[in-house]
Amino acid sequence: MSASKRQTSLPFAWLLGAGRPVLLVLLSVGALGGGSYLAWRNLKTRILDSPEYLVDVGKVEITPLPDWIHSDIRAEVFCDPRLDGRLSIMDDDLVDRIKRTFEDHPWVARVVRVAKRHPASVEVELEYRRPVCMVEAPGGVYAVDAEGVVLPSGDFSPVEATRYPRLTGVDRAPTAPVGRHWSDARVIGGAEIAAVLSQCWEAMKLHRIVPLESDPTTAVAAAADAGRRFREPFFALITRGGTRILWGYAPRANGLGEIPAAEKVARLKRYLATYDSFDDPRAKQRDLDVRAMSKE
Repeated sequence: MSASKRQTSLPFAWLLGAGRPVLLVLLSVGALGGGSYLAWRNLKTRILDSPEYLVDVGKVEITPLPDWIHSDIRAEVFCDPRLDGRLSIMDDDLVDRIKRTFEDHPWVARVVRVAKRHPASVEVELEYRRPVCMVEAPGGVYAVDAEGVVLPSGDFSPVEATRYPRLTGVDRAPTAPVGRHWSDARVIGGAEIAAVLSQCWEAMKLHRIVPLESDPTTAVAAAADAGRRFREPFFALITRGGTRILWGYAPRANGLGEIPAAEKVARLKRYLATYDSFDDPRAKQRDLDVRAMSKE
């Protein structure tokens, strides 16, 4: 026998001789692995379709809703096509799909955390948007948050809507859908003012916020106007008795020399503590200027 044939036959001889136990072990492991794989393929669908793995709307827990939200956010989110069909905690993209779908809901400001657990359940921690103002515009009254995001106005009854500051003087309806910013400087600025006055609006007996084209008391210099947002409106507050209080520019307008919003609120409170009311029953129409009120 040639040397090359002897070298080729040696491994086979070893496997049939001293290496036979090793061969049997390898064959057993291979058979076991192959059998386990085939068994898993047959059982995978049945196991993953069991209730302990499948997720539906009833197995999703969200942060408790605040008093101003009356809609069923979970049910509305699960109507989204992205969450249609079979959902399992074994799906690698389940957390991301749920997160992105909740992020798109108009009442959700931010998804803080999504966690899935076994048996099948999902916990979603949310930050909700808070309404601060109702905007009168063509087509109806629209709720917005402090950043001017349009909220689902249908969630508010007419009585509930009256409890919020009212912004008038807006002549265009929002072009953005609910959950998106209303790109109107009057709405954005009015919402900012409503937010800083929200805690004292009722006590001050304020009625509405009105945007004006400019400061009615003086011509605004170009230098002072340069630091403000494009086409920034000037604002006034109207009391229930009809007094007009010149507020100025919105808190984030970056107006040069503008009094901080917190100081304006403090001046209004001091004025009320001194005179008890912004209204004078002897005057048919009255103007006050928060910038001219006492600092102390």
